[in-house]
Amino acid sequence: MRTTAVIIVAVAVLSGPLVAQENKPVPKDSVRVFVPGCTKGFIFTAGPRTQDQPGSAEIPEGTHLRMNGPKKVMAEIKAHEGSMIEITGLMRKGQYKPGGVGIGGGVQISPGPAPGNSSLPGNFSQILIDVEGWRQVVGGCPPR
Repeated sequence: MRTTAVIIVAVAVLSGPLVAQENKPVPKDSVRVFVPGCTKGFIFTAGPRTQDQPGSAEIPEGTHLRMNGPKKVMAEIKAHEGSMIEITGLMRKGQYKPGGVGIGGGVQISPGPAPGNSSLPGNFSQILIDVEGWRQVVGGCPPR
């Protein structure tokens, strides 16, 4: 009987960390992404993908994302500024889709304002990512 109690306690103690590592569920209007790249402040620039670290193919290289996350995670990321990292986080579906026509090299052409409209041309909304975690990956960031 004592052996059974010890086994039950051991299983409960060992399964605790596994439960804590589970990711929170993804809302219906969002998607979880893995993106390699570099940071500067709270801005993350998507970097090139490699065969062993493909990331999320929907986010083109050179895309700038505004990071939001827990203070501890953001402080860890800031400490690795200038190093290539991969962030994991949640983004709203379709947020990273360009609003214009891509002509290559991360350049896109989008329509300007209608005649007589004094607003800025194009749609300059910030792309946001709620950072859940990060890890350091092989490679370096280009000098800025």
